[in-house]
Amino acid sequence: MKGIILAGGKGTRLHPLTIVTSKQLLPVYDKPMVYYPLSMLMLAGIREVLVISTPEDLPSFRRLLRDGDQWGMKFSYAEQDQPRGLADAFRVGRDFVGSDSVCLILGDNIFFGHGLPAVLRSMAARVSNGGGAAIFAYPVQDPWRYGVIEFDADGKALSLEEKPAKPRSNYAVPGMYFYDNQVIRIAAELKPSPRGELEITDVNLTYMQMGQLYVQELGRGVAWLDAGTHESLLQAAAFIQTVEERQGMMISSPEEIAYRMGFIDREQLRRLLDELGNSTYRSRLETLLK
Repeated sequence: MKGIILAGGKGTRLHPLTIVTSKQLLPVYDKPMVYYPLSMLMLAGIREVLVISTPEDLPSFRRLLRDGDQWGMKFSYAEQDQPRGLADAFRVGRDFVGSDSVCLILGDNIFFGHGLPAVLRSMAARVSNGGGAAIFAYPVQDPWRYGVIEFDADGKALSLEEKPAKPRSNYAVPGMYFYDNQVIRIAAELKPSPRGELEITDVNLTYMQMGQLYVQELGRGVAWLDAGTHESLLQAAAFIQTVEERQGMMISSPEEIAYRMGFIDREQLRRLLDELGNSTYRSRLETLLK
């Protein structure tokens, strides 16, 4: 399975912060925002990743992430000159995906929780081996703000609506999606919605109509944060800081994950530490080595 991080758009809800930089390069406490979705792909066992962003911001992503070899990964980059909807990622990334299955994650979504790595690997294996699509369902107080999913006890999707006035459930669909290779054809055949975008909800509806959309509930032990506004960006940073300082652990550190997943060895991790100066980030990674 391959991974795509969609990190385009103008980030207008975060102006003036995003006038001169990509939203996904803003700091969330001690690391760039893009590290968080990247870490989810790594925890799912995905090592080939395509980063999609604007022509203006791609050079900054290349400078930050490089070719991925430092983390035992392989990164590719592609331009999205205009925000044409989430499903456009599969048109832009068609050649990158090739004949593989793929996981799409939005560059401003942050996940954290006990047992999450095992769930991610299970979702990736389910789609890679059995086909179809798999998405998450997360309980929220304001479902009308999101894509809303209704599903049965076996994880079979029953209904899916985009920002409904009268939601059929209180489960929102977070921005991480697993698809088999049919998604390339489905995305190519999509028509723009009334707002002029290629909607990821329409992709999921197609899989649901084929009886191939699996839903995994994320329970009370998992946090899902969307750092797309000033308020949520601040809340996400405070959350990360609290957990890291109280528990003495790292959240979504590519260096640590690469080491724990066996993508790099101890000596490679030591070399990465030398690039991090005298930061607190480096100090926490040194604790890992000890």
